[in-house]
Amino acid sequence: MLEQISSNKVHGGHIIKYKHYSTVLACDMKFNVFLPKETAEQKVPAIYFLSGLTCTEDNFMQKSGTMAEAANYGLALIAPDTSSRVSLPGDNDTWDFGQGASFYVDATVAPWSQHYCMYSYIVDELPALVNKYLPIEGDRVSIMGHSMGGHGALSIFLKNSSRYKSVSAFSPVVNPTQCPWGQKAFREYLGEDKSTWAHYDTVELLKKFNGKINALVDVGTSDNFLKEQLKIDTLRDTVQSLGKESEWTIRYQQGYDHSYYFITSFIADHIAHHAKALL
Repeated sequence: MLEQISSNKVHGGHIIKYKHYSTVLACDMKFNVFLPKETAEQKVPAIYFLSGLTCTEDNFMQKSGTMAEAANYGLALIAPDTSSRVSLPGDNDTWDFGQGASFYVDATVAPWSQHYCMYSYIVDELPALVNKYLPIEGDRVSIMGHSMGGHGALSIFLKNSSRYKSVSAFSPVVNPTQCPWGQKAFREYLGEDKSTWAHYDTVELLKKFNGKINALVDVGTSDNFLKEQLKIDTLRDTVQSLGKESEWTIRYQQGYDHSYYFITSFIADHIAHHAKALL
């Protein structure tokens, strides 16, 4: 069941915050949904947005300007939290690990394995609840994200391409097995067997992906994390080596950084990208 916490009218529709108990994460979880005015009479397609490190379910909805764009197309938006909020030893020691930093994996190492199975939550549990209780067309959805959430969106799409019509990402961490953020998180959540890390790495997944992908990726050239953490050049080179250029639009936006100012500048392009696939 879903418990409504709040509802506010916006752009002719409503943004609603819900709480529910997650059996996958063994705790209560919150998420935000933007329902356009069309949902008063019919179900609509939806876009899932996965946020980045330190974020909650609120950042994207409050800062990105996306609801105005979604309302123009009659699309719903679904923004989950970035992790369980159960307190565990060490989960708040650093900003890039633990609470707000799930990396959208299914953790296999205790104590994280009990409350940090965000991959299964995003792919299976949350959509089942949304499709059951909300006016969403479950067979017409797309996925997008920012930073850690961009990693989540791209890797989830590549592992479940039949579930999503399109994918996009702002400043995604595309090769986490080869960057400090990813290595730190994967070692703690998944253990020392690095063969398991590749299951959540966009670059590694792409090398084995046989389907079609409709992807848009934007990154700022002044992003402080561009070289060390994001590894967009590696994604670009991999796409080229695989001859997949027609399926990927990778844009380096001159002078933009990693912030929500960057997202607000190009969110219209991303919503239009998904609308073309969903409508």
